[in-house]
Amino acid sequence: MEKKRIMSVFGTRPEAIKMAPLVKELAAREGLASICCVTAQHREMLDSVLEVFDVKPDWDLDIMTPRQTLSTITSKCLVGMDEAIDALKPDMILVHGDTSTTFAGALSAFYHQVPVGHVEAGLRTYDKYSPYPEEMNRKLVTAIADLYFCPTENNRENLRREGITENVFVTGNTVIDALRTTVRENFVFATEALNRLPYESKKVVLVTCHRRENYGQPMEDIMSALAHIARTHEDVVLVYPVHLSPVVQECARRYLGDIPNVLLTAPLSADEMHNLMARCYLVLTDSGGLQEEAPALGKPVLVLRRETERPEAVTAGTVKLAGVARDGIVSMARQLITDPAAYAAMAHAVNPYGDGSACRRIADAILWRFGMGARPEDFQA
Repeated sequence: MEKKRIMSVFGTRPEAIKMAPLVKELAAREGLASICCVTAQHREMLDSVLEVFDVKPDWDLDIMTPRQTLSTITSKCLVGMDEAIDALKPDMILVHGDTSTTFAGALSAFYHQVPVGHVEAGLRTYDKYSPYPEEMNRKLVTAIADLYFCPTENNRENLRREGITENVFVTGNTVIDALRTTVRENFVFATEALNRLPYESKKVVLVTCHRRENYGQPMEDIMSALAHIARTHEDVVLVYPVHLSPVVQECARRYLGDIPNVLLTAPLSADEMHNLMARCYLVLTDSGGLQEEAPALGKPVLVLRRETERPEAVTAGTVKLAGVARDGIVSMARQLITDPAAYAAMAHAVNPYGDGSACRRIADAILWRFGMGARPEDFQA
C-alpha cells in the first residue's frame, strides 16, 4: 500500500516546539510519509528549534521580512503554499494552533481540497481581539478543518458547543512530548550567563512578554511591575529572554536594563528555555505555551494577560491570571516569593495537559482516518 503523505506546516518557534515531535512520530509510522513545510514566519527562532529537534524541512517558504504585517505574512504564506502543495502532493495537511501561518496553511489546503488536521484545536477566549490575531485564526481554522486534535476535554467541549462532534480527539498537548526530549539534569547552556545563575541560593524568576495585545500601556505597566519586583526582592534574580520585536526590545531595556538583579538575554533555544524553566522558581509570562510547559515541570505560572484560552490550568491551580495592571502583578508575585504555602499549592498541583503521548494518539488518529488502524483512546487527565 502506498504511504499517505502527511504534511506538517508551521512557521513560528512555539509551533515548531510542539510540531517537531509529531513530525518525527509520523516518520516512524509504517503507513505514513512525514513531510515538513515551514513558512519561517519567525526565521531565527524557528531555525534554532529545528536544530534542537533535528528536523529538516522538505520545503521552506522563507517569508520573514523586517516589521512584517499580518497581511504580508498571510498573503506570502498563501502564495508560497500553492507551490509547496502542488510539488509535494500531500494527502493531509496538519496545522498547529492559532498563528497566521496556521490560518494561511489551512486556507491553502482548503483551496487545494486537501483534508486538514488541526493540532491544538478547540482553544477559546471568546474575544476575537484577545489574543490578537490568534483567537480569530483558530476559529477560522476550526471552520476549515476535518480532524480536530484537542489537548483537553475542555477544548472538545468548546467545539461541541459550536456544533462540531465528528472526528474530534482528545490527545493531550504535544509540548509535553517535547519536554521529555529536551530537559536534562546535566544540561549545559549555550548562553553562558545562564550557567552562572545562583539557582540554589536565589529565586530565579523567568519572564516572557511579547504579545501584540500587550503593546502600548499594558506592556509599560508590565515592565514597571517587573522592575518593582526586582528592586524590592534582593533574593530574586529576574531572567528575561527578550523577544526580537523592536517594540518589546525598547520597552524592556528602558525599564529593566539598569537593574543589577535582572538578566536580559537574547531569545533562547527551545532546549535552553525548557531547562531554564526546569531550574527556575517561578514563571511570569503572556505566552500560551509556557502555561502548559511550566506546570509539567512543577513551576507556578502568573499569566500577564486579562484572560486565558487555557482555563484548565487555572482550575487545576497551576496557573493564575495576574492581568496587566502593575499593582496586581506585583501583589501576586510578592505572595509567591514570600509565602511558602501559597507557592507549594501551585507547584504541587496536577498538570492537566498531557502524559507525553499526544503525538502517538495523533498519528493513530490519522491512520484511523485512512482506514489503517483503530481509533485511539482519548487522553484523560
